[in-house]
Amino acid sequence: MSVNYASGLSDYPNKGKCGLPERFDSSDDLDSKVSLLVDLLRTSKHAIVHTGAGISTSSGIPDFRGPNGVWTLEEKGLAPNFDVSFDSAAPSLTHMALIKLEEVGLVKYIVSQNVDGLHLKSGFPRSKLSELHGNMFVDKCDKCGKEYIRKTATTSVGQKRTGKSCVQQRRRGTCRGKLCDTILDWEANLPYDDLLAAEQQSRQSDLSLCLGTSLQILPSGNLPLITKKNGGKIVIVNLQKTKHDKKADLKINYYVDEVMKRVMKMLGLEIPAYKGFHPENDPRLCNSVLKTEDSDEESSEDEIEDKSTVKLEDRGTSKLEKTKNSQSNGEHITEFMEGSTQKLENLKREPLNDAEKFSLDIDKGGQNDKEDSISDVKRQKLDVNM
Repeated sequence: MSVNYASGLSDYPNKGKCGLPERFDSSDDLDSKVSLLVDLLRTSKHAIVHTGAGISTSSGIPDFRGPNGVWTLEEKGLAPNFDVSFDSAAPSLTHMALIKLEEVGLVKYIVSQNVDGLHLKSGFPRSKLSELHGNMFVDKCDKCGKEYIRKTATTSVGQKRTGKSCVQQRRRGTCRGKLCDTILDWEANLPYDDLLAAEQQSRQSDLSLCLGTSLQILPSGNLPLITKKNGGKIVIVNLQKTKHDKKADLKINYYVDEVMKRVMKMLGLEIPAYKGFHPENDPRLCNSVLKTEDSDEESSEDEIEDKSTVKLEDRGTSKLEKTKNSQSNGEHITEFMEGSTQKLENLKREPLNDAEKFSLDIDKGGQNDKEDSISDVKRQKLDVNM
């Protein structure tokens, strides 16, 4: 559960503003705001969604900075007590609604800060998803970079070896690189390909819908500003105040699930039911074939069942590739734009002073004369006065 994930991170003194009061729109305001959101979705040509911990609370996974969040309770000297594991957690109504919105073309891409794997479990296409902080259900080879889907959540944090070897076939035999968890610790480099795709999708987007995120963590929290800078709109659905409320074209203060339930009803779309996590049977999870490969390494108790690993082949996002997937369908884009890749290399979670430099770079359309100042941006909290 997120408690175990949080406890596995390195000590970090400042995790952002926790425990801010929650605000709820009146029934009339909620109706009118949801109607506006539906209109924006209908008229948008390229809407993307930014998701945070708030979309998973109804799945039993606690958030971090809410009134009863993991870090909020930690600040009060209280020990969180939750009994829902990552393994047993099922996607929320919001997760499943996003599946349908992608199917009908109203959502082109998701950028997520969540590590809970619920987007993956829901069946959302892996090629249209950037997970900037990692995924508890995805391991990655430290040699060739291939990704593998786990049937059970990893127990390690910080991109550590998980005890399995890569079975990817290469010219001279099996790769045999070591599989590592993909969960970022504080001040760890963000996954390059996911971040590059997230940035480019944000530039292409005419609507950034932010669901259940306080936008306090960089660079994730500033990506919607790219959309805004390029003439698009920002919609925020969150119970607490966020860093970018004043920049939002629409702010909805209500439970994300209830908002999405009303959105889907107004659109006349049925929310699909969750049918369990069976990645080996769901080719939508990637843009190529999912295979089950046997490993001859001894598996630990937290490894996947039957000593097999579901392999996610060729996401199409390797830095060595020179092909570009279709921008119109929201897939990963890997033909690099000059002046963009250098800026994103080694980007990490980021404190406020460097966060302002990142924002400045956005304002200049990616042309920053002081690229060295952001080349070592780290995954840290965004300290803001809200």
